[in-house]
Amino acid sequence: MSEITYTKQADYLIPDLTLPTEPELPLGRYALMHRDYLEQHKRVTYLNLLTSGRLNAHLYQTEQTALQRLELLTKQLAAEQGVTEELKEKAPMQWLGMMNNIRSQAEEAILSELIYN
Repeated sequence: MSEITYTKQADYLIPDLTLPTEPELPLGRYALMHRDYLEQHKRVTYLNLLTSGRLNAHLYQTEQTALQRLELLTKQLAAEQGVTEELKEKAPMQWLGMMNNIRSQAEEAILSELIYN
C-alpha cells in the first residue's frame, strides 16, 4: 500500500489525493448522455466508477452496446414494417420517412434500456 502524503495549508494537513488515471477513449453521444444520467440520478454508481478509474471504460462500453443495438433494432424494425431497398428505389421520400420513424423507435428503446437505466 502506498503512503499518503499531506500538504500543509494554514494549520491543517490536507491529504494529497488524486483520481486514478483512465485511458482516453472516444466517447460519443450515448456515452455522454449516460454519464450525465449517472451523475445526476445514480450518484453512488457514478462516484464508484469515477474513483475506481473505470468510468470511461464503462461509458465506452455503453456507447458501443447502444450503437450495436441501434443497428440491430433498425434492421429488425425495417424488416417487420416492409421497408426494403425496392421501396427506396420506387418511393425514396416514403422510404426516408419510414426509416426516420424506425430509427426514432429504435433510439427510444435504447435510451430507456441502456442510457437512462
